[in-house]
Parts: sequence; structure tokens; C-alpha cells
Amino acid sequence: MKRSIKLLASAGLFSLALASSPALAAADEKLRAAAEQAQPAVIESLHDMVLIESGSSDVEGLKKMADYTEARLKALGAKTERRKTTKGAGADMVIGTFEGTGSRKLMLIAHMDTVYEHGILDTQPYKVDGNRIYGPGIADDKGGIAVILHSLKILNDTGWRDYAKLTVSFNPDEEVGSIGSGEIIAELADQHDVVLSCEPTVAPPVAKNESLLLGASGTATGTLDVKGKASHAGAAPQLGRNALIELAHQLLQTQDVAKSIPGTQLNWTTAKAGTVRNQIPDHASAGADIRLTIPDGVQKLQAALDEKVKDRLIPDTEVTVKVTGGRPPFVANDRGRALAKQGQAIYAELDRTLDIAEMTGGATDAGYAARSGKAIVVESFGLAGWGYHARDEYIDTNSIVPRLYLMTRILMELGKGK
Repeated sequence: MKRSIKLLASAGLFSLALASSPALAAADEKLRAAAEQAQPAVIESLHDMVLIESGSSDVEGLKKMADYTEARLKALGAKTERRKTTKGAGADMVIGTFEGTGSRKLMLIAHMDTVYEHGILDTQPYKVDGNRIYGPGIADDKGGIAVILHSLKILNDTGWRDYAKLTVSFNPDEEVGSIGSGEIIAELADQHDVVLSCEPTVAPPVAKNESLLLGASGTATGTLDVKGKASHAGAAPQLGRNALIELAHQLLQTQDVAKSIPGTQLNWTTAKAGTVRNQIPDHASAGADIRLTIPDGVQKLQAALDEKVKDRLIPDTEVTVKVTGGRPPFVANDRGRALAKQGQAIYAELDRTLDIAEMTGGATDAGYAARSGKAIVVESFGLAGWGYHARDEYIDTNSIVPRLYLMTRILMELGKGK
């Protein structure tokens, strides 16, 4: 901790007073009361957003989400921009900018898209069950959007403008790798001192405590392609070169290749071969989900796979393998760790425990925001929940007040930095 504080002070990003425990010992009762008062409005916002189906390929639903979030940002006084993504379905990013009177440049990010297909509300409707509210995308990541909108409303009501610039970015393609927005997020992040990413945190009792996240895997795609020779499967199978059998051989011998490269993970997840039963297939292919926590993971996996596939089972087949990089990994630096520890101290003001999670296999846009290392980046400022990317996704309403308090308090503390 002392080393982190020294680094921050030398970089001119935090003062020692900011990071010291005594300054964070007593709760800000006005902020806590404001967070409590805001809870019903947060739940109403969640309801409104869940009823907007916004899967990553649902252009109409994403337009409705963009209209909704842009209107909310304008109501808070932001100058807004709709920016076209460079690839993908063609939906807009929503970027809101606030000009303040302070010295720090702060950025908040969350995403508008979900993993669910259009019509999901017919079988997975919005519903309330005790302290859980269920709905597709309610945690990932409409809860994050709600935290941003309502935290800024609380701060606006206090007259807080202790920042040089505060930027909010909502993108429409996070669940498909941010293929059209990632570079824009990276560019924007490099113009700011701090980026707070608002993916959800895991709710108790699935996790012991809520947390902030300091690491998330990057992504890549693996493609294995085999070319063989077709022939009659009944009359002359020996004249063929069975691409399916060769593909099976290659999948087996490459399935553990990532185990020899720390910081990488590879799982073959899709395969295709043949078109008719009575023909030896002349083509077969497979796809892999790849996760990375090291910057040169793509290159190392490519080299290892190239070496492995030289061993053939079926003579005269042609085998190629390709690793294509996607979202970069997120690994927070010492400045990010110090900021997460500050978050722990803020939670302690409410007599709550906040854990620091080191790494997740899921990938987030924090990877783009932190890619250059210019900004301090910490992940998982969204609401606590579970079941994302599955059925019965929910948020825990017990997390609403502490998450609003955390976001508002940490933004105010960040604004005091020089």
C-alpha cells in the first residue's frame, strides 16, 4: 500500500490525504441519505431498460436504448453525441460530456447491449422476488447504466462540478467483443485520468462479498481448417482423404496446448464437416474460444499451434490454424489497485466489506480503456447480481444504496486530486 501511495503521489494523480484512512473513516450522511432516497428511481430505471430488448444484433432495440440513455444524459446537463460504431450491426454509441471547474478528467463506461435474442421477455420477464429483481440484461449491464445515471443525478443535486471534464460512454456491442466501439473507447480513455467501468459485481451468497475487479481476460478466436479429398463413402472410401477424421485428430492433439503457455486458455467449441452421409468429407473446420491475460498471448499460441498441427494422421491433408486477436486483456496497475483500496475504505464507511477480485475469465471493455496504460482503470462499479448470460439473471436490491454511495463518494474524492 505504501508503495502504491508513493507511486500515485509522484505521478501527481492522488494526494496522500486522499488515500489515508482517517479521511475516509466517517460516512457522508447526506450522500448516504441521497442514495437511499434514489433507490425507488433506480428500480424504475431498471424496469424501463429491461423492457427495451437490446441484444447485440437488435438494431431497433439498441436505438431505443440509445434514445433512452441520451435523453437521460441531456436531462443531467450533458452535451451528447451519437457516434456510429465502425463494425457490426451499425448501432450508435452514446457519449455524454460534462464540463466542470476542477482539474481531473474522469470517464464512466457501461454497455447497452445484452446477450439475449429478441423475444426473450416472453419467457424471461421482468419480475420482483424479495430483494431480487429478474430480467434479461438487468445486471449485465443495465444495472451499470443505472448506477451511472443516478449517481450523476445525486452529484448534480449537490452542485458538484469538481472535474475538468467528465465523459460517459455507452456502447452497443460489448457482448460481441466491442468490435465497432473498442477503438473509440481506447481513444477516449487515453484523454482521461481515470476510467470507472460499470460491469456488475457478483452478489452474495454466490460471492462472499461484493467486489471491485482488477483483471479480466482478453479474447481471441481460433480457427482450424482441414482440406481433404472427397470420394464415395461406400464404394471407394480408400480413395478419399477424410477431413473429419483429421480434424478430430488435430482437436485432440491441440486441446491442451494452452496449458504450456501461462496466461492463455483455449477451448474448441464449434465444429463442422461434411454435407451428405455417403461422401467422405473433403473439408472440416473448428472454432475455439481463447482467453488471454498476457499481451503476447496471440503470438505464443499461434506458434505453438503451428508446431502441433504439423503432425498429421491422414496423409495428403492440408491443415491450417489461425489465432485472431480480439479485446485486449485488462490487468490493473498499482494506481488501479490503490483506487480499489480506496473503494474498500469507502465501503467500510457503511460498515460493509468490499473485496478486490484479481481476475475473471470474462472479458470487459476495461481492456480497451486500460490498453495504453495512460488512465487509471478499475472495473465492476455496477450493481451486484448473478445469472448473467443465462436464464434468471437478477440484481440484488441490497446493493443499490452502497453502489450509489461508492460511485458518488469515489468521484468526489477523485475530483479533489491534482
